[in-house]
Amino acid sequence: MERLVTTSQAAEILGLSLQGVHYRIKKNQLKSIKQSGKTYVYIDDSNQVNTNNTDINQINRKENIFEQKSSTNEFNSIIEVKNEQIVLLKKSMKWMKKQYISEINRLEKNQKRIIEVFNSEIKLLQSAFNEMRSIYNKPQIQQPINQQSQTKNTNEEKRTFITVKEFFAFMKSHQKSDQEIKYIIFRAIRNNDYRFIYNKSEKKLLILNADFEDLIK
Repeated sequence: MERLVTTSQAAEILGLSLQGVHYRIKKNQLKSIKQSGKTYVYIDDSNQVNTNNTDINQINRKENIFEQKSSTNEFNSIIEVKNEQIVLLKKSMKWMKKQYISEINRLEKNQKRIIEVFNSEIKLLQSAFNEMRSIYNKPQIQQPINQQSQTKNTNEEKRTFITVKEFFAFMKSHQKSDQEIKYIIFRAIRNNDYRFIYNKSEKKLLILNADFEDLIK
């Protein structure tokens, strides 16, 4: 005699798991029907007691194989995702390493440029220092031209200096502009003209009272 039972009851009666019942329904080894959205199984009471343990074991083995395959597929999917992540991480690390090396090279080049600039500034300072030292260490300078007419037997008079303002007035009287006068003074100091003595530490300029005919041409 057949009777309808739920899948859970069928699993208990047949000594199967719930998945085993669904597996047998899928393979048409168990008759089933759906009512009100639920699946019911036909159970033959006369065959219930005679259920073959070997058949149950075979079904269970098939279930285990099916479950193992499912687990293997899931595991392979996880491994595949992880491999993709590893590849992406390797690419990211390679890119970061390249950027790091590029930044190091850029910093080294900047450092070299800074050192070159510092060395250039040091050379300029050394040159300026040597020029100033040569100015202050010059031997006694000959008397100005306007004093050379004096008798050689007289004692050499002390040198006299004029102010910067007086020098500007003298040069302007010869049609020189302020810019031209500044350039004349700068060039004279650079060329170690004995008539122009610049004290860098005190930032003072001494101009010897001399003949400036060469500067007004």
